[in-house]
Amino acid sequence: MFSIPGPGKYVREEDLLQEIGAYIRGFGKNALMIGGKTALSVAEPAIAASLSKEGIENEGFVWYGGECSWSKVEELRAVVQEKKPEVLVAVGGGKAIDTVKAVAFAENLPLLAVPTIAATCAPATPIAIMYDDEGTFIEISHRSKAPNVVLVDTKVIGAAPYRFLVAGIGDTLAKWFESSVSVQKSRPTALNQSAVRLAAGLYQLLLEKGPAAIETIKQGKVDQSVNDVIDSIILISGSVSGYGGDDCRTAAAHAIYSGLTIFPEVHDTHHGEIVAFGILSQLVLEGKSEETIRELIAYYQKVELPYTLEDMAIKELSQEQWERLGVVTVGIEDMANMPFAVTPKMVVAAIQGADHIGRKVKQQ
Repeated sequence: MFSIPGPGKYVREEDLLQEIGAYIRGFGKNALMIGGKTALSVAEPAIAASLSKEGIENEGFVWYGGECSWSKVEELRAVVQEKKPEVLVAVGGGKAIDTVKAVAFAENLPLLAVPTIAATCAPATPIAIMYDDEGTFIEISHRSKAPNVVLVDTKVIGAAPYRFLVAGIGDTLAKWFESSVSVQKSRPTALNQSAVRLAAGLYQLLLEKGPAAIETIKQGKVDQSVNDVIDSIILISGSVSGYGGDDCRTAAAHAIYSGLTIFPEVHDTHHGEIVAFGILSQLVLEGKSEETIRELIAYYQKVELPYTLEDMAIKELSQEQWERLGVVTVGIEDMANMPFAVTPKMVVAAIQGADHIGRKVKQQ
């Protein structure tokens, strides 16, 4: 048996970036920071000051390139080989961190992850979600390194637009809906059964604390509800993947997310927001009742998750686009984790069904 349950260490504190140099010092004497443009602009002053304080050589702050693609990974590898850092620091959201995880894996370097938003579990997983240079999903890659340390500065997370936390809730809700179906194809083990129970607990926690956390962070504050939601999105959600492994992977909700990324208009909608709509579509695909779907939509309304295609800027699709969406979605490896065979027509019917229910709710 082989398992990479998650990062080596997880720390969540206010003003944590001021101490990052001490964490880096345990792995090397010089560091290169790679991340998103906004994330680096927010984090650079505190990181640079901490590196100087701890005597860590600063090899610079480099933009990751805008997409988690193999071409960007290769470009960054060239930078790493030129600057020769002993430690890499990934700063930003999921795509930025996943990109650096792939670079760290290829270059066999220690990695610290500094998420500046709590929108996915990317900082706490050993996999990377890869896209092409235009932002269309291509694969889930295991050529990726689980961070040695994850450092979550709640002041930074709290200052980010609240919509990122909303997206994180959407992505994390999927852990329960997807793991509970994907595990049906596997022999029960201590690991995959524990992962599913953990996912169920996550779901309940987000139902209870998600709305309060969103309201609090809208006010620019961080309280225990926000801390709990942050930990759920980043660490505990990542642990579900870590414990469950391939038995508890993403399923139809993420496959539908990936399929929808073929439409450029959704690229301004965050990953977890699209996944949330994918959950509704998955429930239709599973034959769940409209009442069950409406109950989840009622929660979406409380935390401002999308529940129609129009909420994600998709106003109308041609018959050809629908057919393409169905074919692409069924071809995504996540869909193979469903406990029954899925056809393109089933996918189209599920997405249209979820959208129809969502639109009915809006009209009431």
